[in-house]
Amino acid sequence: MSKQQIMNVEEAFLEIDNQTMGIVIERSKEFVRLMTYYRCAMMEVETKLNVLNQEFSLRHDRNPISSIKSRLKTMPSIIEKMERRQIPMDLDAIETNLTDIAGIRVICAFEQDVYTLAKALLSQDDITLIEQKDYIANPKPNGYRSLHLIVSVPIFLQNEKRVMKVEIQLRTIAMDCWASLDHQLRYKKHHEFTNEMAEELLSCAIMSAQLDRRMDELREKVEYDD
Repeated sequence: MSKQQIMNVEEAFLEIDNQTMGIVIERSKEFVRLMTYYRCAMMEVETKLNVLNQEFSLRHDRNPISSIKSRLKTMPSIIEKMERRQIPMDLDAIETNLTDIAGIRVICAFEQDVYTLAKALLSQDDITLIEQKDYIANPKPNGYRSLHLIVSVPIFLQNEKRVMKVEIQLRTIAMDCWASLDHQLRYKKHHEFTNEMAEELLSCAIMSAQLDRRMDELREKVEYDD
């Protein structure tokens, strides 16, 4: 191979490398832009929830929301989920097929507050319910309880409006405590999780549900007396 031919090959490889790098950079920018849209959608929903919390406080002299936590799914987690579902890895497919990229967890004081808050949020004309799973009325086999909502909400940008999906989990303090401890125990490294442990956690979940019901009964008595 002549010196000129070698130079031509090197230039070709350099051009391919630059093209590839350009594609990677552009896709990275598009991914960051998409994640920004999801973050904005979380902000929209969180603002709505805080407004409802304040209004509820004025009406009933107490706040139904104990805390609100939000999280954006990481890129490795998105890739793992897309590969597991055998979905092509592109931004349109991510937006179409994944509904839990933007997630909000709402911790409520009482079980009835979960449903009151969900109903108030879903009644707003710019919130569209995509899917609802009521694991409070129908707990998972392991005892997990929570109300899951997938909603879409519009975000208004400088020159366009985008409709984004947000997953909302509403649960009581007792439900959240159980779920957190269940996760710590079930997925602790270097320790075997036995059937006996699973049965004990299920028993704890049943007691947690009973506690929620008793606390709701006390709440009703206090509010009735007022």
